[in-house]
Amino acid sequence: MRIERVELRRVRLPLVHEFRTSSHAKRELEHILVTLTGADGAVGWGESASPSGPFYSAETVDSCWAVARSFLTPIVLATEWEHPAELAGALARVRGNHFARAGFDIAAWDLWARANGVPLARALGGQRATVEAGVSLGIEPAIDDLLTQVDLRIAEGYRRVKLKIAPGWDVAPIKAIREKYPTFPLHVDANGAYPPGDTGVFEELDDLGLLMIEQPYPPRALLAHAELQQRITTPICLDESIEEVDDLLTVLRLDAGRIINIKVSRMGGLTPALRAHDLAGVPVWCGGMHEFGIGRAANVALCALPGFTLPSDVSGSDKYYARDVTTAPIVSSGGLVDVPTTPGLGFEADLEFIAGRTTDLFQA
Repeated sequence: MRIERVELRRVRLPLVHEFRTSSHAKRELEHILVTLTGADGAVGWGESASPSGPFYSAETVDSCWAVARSFLTPIVLATEWEHPAELAGALARVRGNHFARAGFDIAAWDLWARANGVPLARALGGQRATVEAGVSLGIEPAIDDLLTQVDLRIAEGYRRVKLKIAPGWDVAPIKAIREKYPTFPLHVDANGAYPPGDTGVFEELDDLGLLMIEQPYPPRALLAHAELQQRITTPICLDESIEEVDDLLTVLRLDAGRIINIKVSRMGGLTPALRAHDLAGVPVWCGGMHEFGIGRAANVALCALPGFTLPSDVSGSDKYYARDVTTAPIVSSGGLVDVPTTPGLGFEADLEFIAGRTTDLFQA
């Protein structure tokens, strides 16, 4: 297979509810949509769901845009491949830049699955007809505001609630939620906001029956994570620490995390995410980057794999966007999302709406 045309679109959507973490607040998001057109005119869609600023990772929308245009697009146009993993191998010549690469890899899988007439989930080896959806909630102005959000999402049927924490917003809000919901699956995510060796907060949280404590310390502080895991019984889950499959293997060897968050965008696409799933040997779930419908559909397909035994961040599109970039939104019903059964991603791009929300376009 050879790609004859590449198109990149910077697309901006407003969020229906402000999402705040320890470092910044988001009211709208801009992601890059990638289309790859084959010699027969068939089109595959992908999404680079990078953050706008360098707070979650070193990548930003601007950096992804530059790398995608100047380096990844020429490689894609020059590479002949039979399976998406081959194109992923060619793209890996570009070091790092996982978010930028992810958009191309997702698009290649969509195109390949469509060409073979199979749903993306089946192409990846997925076995489930539905996947369990969890939801991620940010830092709110007050504990009562957080309780309102938790009430709403539990009433909607979500199977797990993830709560962002940061110094000054940690034990008290989580205790308040736990008092109201003593057995509901909860986990917390620090996004690396605590200094290595700061264990007091996590020892207090260890008594609250959490599903996991996600990314307490900065990404490279693997020894500190391993030491903390020996002090608490709640499993540590690592996210930002795992950009490459080799990172995963190091985490497992150190016992620095006993649950793994596999993010398609963070790892560079479906190809490395699939390999991480196959090698993990511990419970895994799929985290989200507030993806638009294209990236969210790729996440749903990945979650159909047998190793994804925990609810993933595949909540319905309406949780984030009043209108999504696909002609039909992804819907969560009773905490379950249906896995598409039509070829490719299973969702079609809404071309007219995307055109109206596009801030920049590149074609090659």
